[in-house]
Amino acid sequence: MSNWAGRTAAEIAAAVRAGEVTPRQVLTEHLARIERLDGRIGAFRKVRARAALAEADEVASRAGLAELPLAGVPVAVKDNLAVRGESHRDGSAATPDTPAADDHVTVARLRAAGAVVVGLTNVPELCVFGTTEGVYGTARNPWDPTRTAGGSSGGSGAAVAAGLVPIALGNDGMGSLRIPAANCGLVTLKPGHGVIPAGIGNGDWFGMSENGPLATTVEDLRLMFGVLAGADAVRTPEPARRRIAAAVRSPLAGVSVSGSYTTAVREAAGLLAGAGHRVRRAEPPYPLSLGVTSLRYWTAGTAVDAEGLDRSRLARRTRVHAAVGRRFVRSVRGGDGRERLRARLAPFFAEHDVLLTPALARRSPAAGPWHERGWLRNVLANTAYSPFTPPWNLTGWPAMSVPFGTLPSGAPCAVQLVGRPGAEAELLDLAEELERLRPWQRTAPVAERDR
Repeated sequence: MSNWAGRTAAEIAAAVRAGEVTPRQVLTEHLARIERLDGRIGAFRKVRARAALAEADEVASRAGLAELPLAGVPVAVKDNLAVRGESHRDGSAATPDTPAADDHVTVARLRAAGAVVVGLTNVPELCVFGTTEGVYGTARNPWDPTRTAGGSSGGSGAAVAAGLVPIALGNDGMGSLRIPAANCGLVTLKPGHGVIPAGIGNGDWFGMSENGPLATTVEDLRLMFGVLAGADAVRTPEPARRRIAAAVRSPLAGVSVSGSYTTAVREAAGLLAGAGHRVRRAEPPYPLSLGVTSLRYWTAGTAVDAEGLDRSRLARRTRVHAAVGRRFVRSVRGGDGRERLRARLAPFFAEHDVLLTPALARRSPAAGPWHERGWLRNVLANTAYSPFTPPWNLTGWPAMSVPFGTLPSGAPCAVQLVGRPGAEAELLDLAEELERLRPWQRTAPVAERDR
């Protein structure tokens, strides 16, 4: 069996456990694909080819290889999480180029499960924005390299969508997993608070940031999520009819939603209703102040992360973002704004098990030097295309992005599923239903474009 680049993590791990292929063979094919394609995609800041090959050999030599859930699976790690022996630059020239002494706990869990860390993926500076570009490169959408892959886990999303790795690790503080997943045709899950260890930056953006997986299939997502969460089972005990609210109105006042995304919600709602779920149109009672609340937490998180860094080495948009946020740090630290939002939305989720919304409001911005553009221009561009993600970081509730249909350009479209605390398995089950009812193409055909 050959051509392992482009296979799913579940397929690779099963073949390695069965002795059909070695971890080194799998990794070598993925490294060759990275070398061939990443110059156009910009997924990686650092490819650790030599170290990864040594790790692949170490996995192959383990006595318990046949029991490893991710045996020999190449994985990419977002460049704001520690990988032993590598620096994590957080997309910035202002951060220290100092190798980490230990793995972040999520990286350690992936390695313990048999995964091989291929490299560290590009992010926008301090993981602030929903586009990924900066001093280490620009992450482009493999489906349309003229558009951004999204952010801030843009490099991780691009790596998986281009088949450079089958799965990747990222995190999500205002949509940073769901935005690139929606752009790049991937499935992802931002878990609820405390389900997967966080430890991201200086205080996890006041507890809003969560680590999570990016994958091409729900099977792979479920597999990686189980490893990261330390959970043996991430399925509901038995199939159940869910009460699903379908909503298309933007949570942020004044932001319009394109027809492609509203159509995706209506079609997904129809499929789920046909599968036996109770689906009805219902809009959550988002407060008019949600945009202001989101901005306060978003900027304050950056202000805390920027403490101690040489501001002269930060991009102007980052400096302004942090300066705006410094005035809010004290007021948001207590979490009153988040608690009021939870109290307002809790009755809605007492009536509905799951909320179905567009994942984005429109296609992603053009890829380009957004880090050289003004702060307000960046904020408006981010807000205009991703208004649906921030509420669920503020509440701390689980949310997914699931591919569904295509945009007029041919790039993927996506819907978002949101659940109550502890509903991760429920959301995964619904995503699996949508995958079965409306299959999506796993990876972008970037390699074929050269032929």
